[in-house]
Amino acid sequence: MSTDIATERSVAEVFDHVWEHRSTIQSRDAYAMMLLALGRENPLLACLATDMDYEDHFAKELPRQYVDLGIAEQNMVGVAAGMTVVARPVFANGMSPFAVARAYEQIKIDVAGANLPVKIVGTHAGLASGHYGPTHHSLEDIGVTRMLPNMTVVAPADAWETVQATVALAADPGPAYMRLGRLATPTLFEERTEFVLGKARVMREPGRVLFIATGPYPNLVAARAARELAEQGVSAGHLNMHTVKPLDREAILDASAHAEVIVTIEDHRAVGGLGGAVCEVIAEIAGPPVRRIGVPDIHYDLVGGEQYLLNHAGINVTNALAQALDVVA
Repeated sequence: MSTDIATERSVAEVFDHVWEHRSTIQSRDAYAMMLLALGRENPLLACLATDMDYEDHFAKELPRQYVDLGIAEQNMVGVAAGMTVVARPVFANGMSPFAVARAYEQIKIDVAGANLPVKIVGTHAGLASGHYGPTHHSLEDIGVTRMLPNMTVVAPADAWETVQATVALAADPGPAYMRLGRLATPTLFEERTEFVLGKARVMREPGRVLFIATGPYPNLVAARAARELAEQGVSAGHLNMHTVKPLDREAILDASAHAEVIVTIEDHRAVGGLGGAVCEVIAEIAGPPVRRIGVPDIHYDLVGGEQYLLNHAGINVTNALAQALDVVA
């Protein structure tokens, strides 16, 4: 992580800093900056870590609000739940494949079932750590967390949306899961628009094709695919579904009324994630066909860089265009 994280900034100053550097700063760094700023303002906010880099800045400045549990994700979630007796909210941080999959029972019973203000933040989500192999793929996290009661599930599109989501989650009284990547990604935003949990962002007005994406690279794919279709004379809309639960049904229904096909894009298994959630909505109204782009329902036992693995799984512009044109053409 960047040494710039520890620079003392207020919440407003973090917003300004991240906005200025939104295409070059890692989302996890932006999150860490905002969490520290929020911790300064709220002495009841607690930060828990699993031997991550957060202690480098949070522990030194706010040691009474910080606990490092070591590489023990199940224990961290249980401790986070217990700490809500004296701390609210509690942010529990770890690598996504372990913070969710390894600690799922604790999240299910201790956090979601008890409806406690614990925010699980998983970095290295999706295929972000594909170079470590399938043990470090996190391709089921959206699916399993959105099935739990009371849980809010958020996948910000870039560093700017990450700091907005962090502030929103800190103010929300319930449990949540937020997934972050590893590397900096280009920004989607040219304006500092408002972020609301559970409300999709309309990046491009609805057309014959509707792209619905969540997370950094899927939204970049959707944005480019929509532009290329427009250049070909095919109108295409783009929804940034940063909150997968609660899902913005109204935005989906409004946009789908104009669409001949919906294409969902996610850095997650095509089963159970955003695509599945959208299908649940569309099935109720017998809406347009839905084509889901995600990792196939196989053991994805490849090792490689994030871009290589995304492309291999078909999470790319070429496939997005093919899925759309297969219907509208």
